[in-house]
Amino acid sequence: MNDSHVHTTPSSRRHLDELIEAAHAFEPCVEVADSWGTRLASVLDAGGRLLAAGNGGSAAQAQHLTAELVGRYRDDRPPFSAICLTAETSSLTAICNDYPPEELFARQVEAHGRPGDVLVVMSTSGRSPNVVAAAERGRKVGMQVWAFTGPRPNPLCEVADEALCVDARFTATVQELHLVGLHIMCAGLDRELGVIPAQTPRQRSFAADALPGWVS
Repeated sequence: MNDSHVHTTPSSRRHLDELIEAAHAFEPCVEVADSWGTRLASVLDAGGRLLAAGNGGSAAQAQHLTAELVGRYRDDRPPFSAICLTAETSSLTAICNDYPPEELFARQVEAHGRPGDVLVVMSTSGRSPNVVAAAERGRKVGMQVWAFTGPRPNPLCEVADEALCVDARFTATVQELHLVGLHIMCAGLDRELGVIPAQTPRQRSFAADALPGWVS
């Protein structure tokens, strides 16, 4: 296709502008995600497990995260135990049939979570009752609970041990930056395990590593 015939519509440009604006405010989240990756390495390498949950688009991203851990992120390494609670269809339908909706993930957390394991919960609003309940149950069984959410304040970041909160107005923008944070987390894990070379803080920064050419 000839580039001269490619035109950006105003709505598309607004979407990109919104993402760029949110990216400028995302820098503190880079260190949070990188720290999570570093600490997750010690949990998984010692035989621990990661559980992940979310609704809708966040469910897809939770499954993306567990796939990166059971498979690989960039370079080859051993597989790790990671379960996406949104993918357990028989468990989900059985729980929904027999228990209150808030138990959808919480009951699975109670079944699979062990002290010291990590629970990653994802919610763009931070207000989904079933995700908040999962975080509460995770802490009750002794898991480390890390939340990906939208802007503070919200109930999920209050009940989680730590939160990565994207300051953006639109759900799509929050989800897009959650994916960046997820990948930074995976890169931090691989680096800690010696799978990829150690990087300088500048190389790990959002501007240099996550969205090259978008942020000066």
